[in-house]
Amino acid sequence: MTLVDRLASFPGVGRKSALRMALYIMRTPREFAQAMSEALLAVKDRIAFCSQCGTLAEQDPCPICTDQRRDHSLICVVEEPGDVIALERTGGWSGVYHVLGGAIAPLDGIGPDQIHCEQLNQRVRRGGVKEVVVATNPTSEGETTALYLARMLQDTGVRVTRIARGVPMGSDLELVDETTLQQALAGRGEMK
Repeated sequence: MTLVDRLASFPGVGRKSALRMALYIMRTPREFAQAMSEALLAVKDRIAFCSQCGTLAEQDPCPICTDQRRDHSLICVVEEPGDVIALERTGGWSGVYHVLGGAIAPLDGIGPDQIHCEQLNQRVRRGGVKEVVVATNPTSEGETTALYLARMLQDTGVRVTRIARGVPMGSDLELVDETTLQQALAGRGEMK
């Protein structure tokens, strides 16, 4: 397999982008390729999934799960480790996480057993959890997953909430799609 084929196998990278990257690598000194190779291998050797929350980290359990300043009674459920990174960048979450490793997608043959739903169920039923915030993506798969999790946890006595969805800051209403506007209207809140 050629370098272009390898690069094109990355999510979101097409053949044109892969070709541009390959040409860039060809123009750089050999040391760049060596450093890139070492960085790729280091990631494979040093990074693993946290046994508690499922995010990627250099230690197990991860620094978020071992941080006693965090509120371990609040669990934010996300689809992928990248979602944890995005939420952490906001600085607005002081609880812990649970990474599902995907979303329920029946058309793709992905059911609750193929992602980490049962691990979340066990984690909540062990006790000490007050709220589960479902932060799956606003896609049909994310919505299906959110509904499944809410039903799965409904008899636990734990509050299950969903992150707000709606019109992004800085956008014009006339440019926002109908589904997003419907969700924004349905999820409206009182002004304070």
